Amino acid sequence: MERHNAEFRKDAVSLVLSSGRPIKQVARELGISDTTLGNWIRAERTGGSGLTKATSVTDDAEMEAENRRLKRRVAELEKEREILKRATAFWVKESNA
Repeated sequence: MERHNAEFRKDAVSLVLSSGRPIKQVARELGISDTTLGNWIRAERTGGSGLTKATSVTDDAEMEAENRRLKRRVAELEKEREILKRATAFWVKESNA
């Protein structure tokens, strides 16, 4: 007899993977054993959870979009850092003059 249906398992695994929260915390919130949830996650990672390929394709597309966004943000921060370095050098030079 299966205590939790496939949809519940899928949602629990997705919650852990998308939220980045610890397995123990999510398991406690859902009222299940952290060992059980860990097993479900392990099964998902090895391809045995029954999640559809459409879900993984969507996740891949979301990850790629997030990756592009983060790369743009890193480039922006690097430019800001370079400007601040130059401004600091200018002010140090001015204060020593």
